[in-house]
Amino acid sequence: PTSAQFSVVPHSGRFRYTLDNDLLTTEQRQFYEDNGYLLIKKLVSDEDIERFRKEFTRICKREVKPPGVMIMKDESLKSQFGQSEKVVNKVQDFQEDEELFRYCTLPEVLKYVECFTGPNIMAMHTMLINKLPDSDKQTFLHPMHQDLHYFPFRPASRIVCAWTAMERAHQDNGCLVVQPGTHKTTLKPHGYPEWEDKTNKLFHGLLDEDEKIPKVHLVMEKGDTVFFHPLLIHGSGINRTSGFRKSISCHFASSECHYIDVKNTTQEHLEKELEEMVRKKYNASSVELKDIWNFRARLVQGERINL
Repeated sequence: PTSAQFSVVPHSGRFRYTLDNDLLTTEQRQFYEDNGYLLIKKLVSDEDIERFRKEFTRICKREVKPPGVMIMKDESLKSQFGQSEKVVNKVQDFQEDEELFRYCTLPEVLKYVECFTGPNIMAMHTMLINKLPDSDKQTFLHPMHQDLHYFPFRPASRIVCAWTAMERAHQDNGCLVVQPGTHKTTLKPHGYPEWEDKTNKLFHGLLDEDEKIPKVHLVMEKGDTVFFHPLLIHGSGINRTSGFRKSISCHFASSECHYIDVKNTTQEHLEKELEEMVRKKYNASSVELKDIWNFRARLVQGERINL
């Protein structure tokens, strides 16, 4: 569903999750306030998407090696396909790849981001997802989760994800699934789901999922972009087709957000896992969560204040 398909009666009083601006209609703002997401049709051009697709292929083939980028693969397919996009599930932290990072600086994307973050905008977390066709051996189902689980900065209402479909996303190829309104809840405990041999590194999910909350499958065309709140519960289904379902995304935050200490919180075990991964990758003796995020973060508009 898009905001245009709903008749929404605007509430009186202050909006909590969107900032005053001249871009969003009252209906669009109210839809985001009520549901925690907003879908904008045909926001990113076919030309830009084609450029991102080409750069992704170059990264998969190791023709370019951007510093800091994390390439997540299905190792079981490597002997069959070698260095190709047929084994890569995700390219993460592409903030140092100028071609992919263009996504985070597109004026048509940033003008919407500003409605949620304000004018000082940081790109905090970048991903190009290449959902592989599913097989009996593994699955690229991403369990229902809240993105705030991964982020040691607040306030949540000044963080937003922009997620753009690079081709048609639908139920058969594992489109996004959201639980509207769940952005109004608190951050819930996450961990690895109890799926035998089917968990992907850092693909944490809700430990206690409420099946009664209705789910909406976000069917999106190429170039459609959804903006959503970091507490919105969402996930994606299995890709049952023979093709690859690509999307590109960035989590943006106001540079006025601040880091928090996640010790003794539901996020503490994630902190340990992430720090260990980075220590191994860079052979570092000690690393802190804040350092990891400082490295990932990049200013895209305005002034860098806290983050």
